[in-house]
Amino acid sequence: MTEEQDPARAYQDQLLALVGDQDPAEVLRGIPSVLRAILADAADVADRKPAPAEFSLVELIGHMVDAQVVVYTRLRWILADDKPPIPGYDQDDWVRLARYADADPAQLVDLLEGLERANIHLWVNTPEEQRARVGIHSERGPESFGLMFAMLAGHELLHLDQARRTVDAVRGGVGPAD
Repeated sequence: MTEEQDPARAYQDQLLALVGDQDPAEVLRGIPSVLRAILADAADVADRKPAPAEFSLVELIGHMVDAQVVVYTRLRWILADDKPPIPGYDQDDWVRLARYADADPAQLVDLLEGLERANIHLWVNTPEEQRARVGIHSERGPESFGLMFAMLAGHELLHLDQARRTVDAVRGGVGPAD
């Protein structure tokens, strides 16, 4: 089966490619400062959506918070249980139900930073052999602790790029306000 035939594998590969040879923990440590810089430039448009079915900047940050929460739980299941089932979730529902559209984006970045620290702490304190433990994702099949953590870093990088594109789009492609 080729990657074109396997969207789950293509998604994993996309996220891992974004991380490349970087340490996933270092990638995650850098995310909050980049988001704060984006917000400093885009506070005036943080609640605007580039299109009706897309996230605003604040909703996108909320989605990143949700991903940290989900991975925090998944990693612990993998360490505690033998090949636990790992459920998927509907990111749009989570963002809507959390009412991120009405949230303070700076507070969400603070929350994201704390959750990233928790995930990094677990990563750093998990022995290498334990990082090979596997959970069975409902959509993507077997995923190890190590793979899931690296994918989390790639997910954050993917959404940093989306955050920049979102700001450009809601400003009509003209870049930062003068």
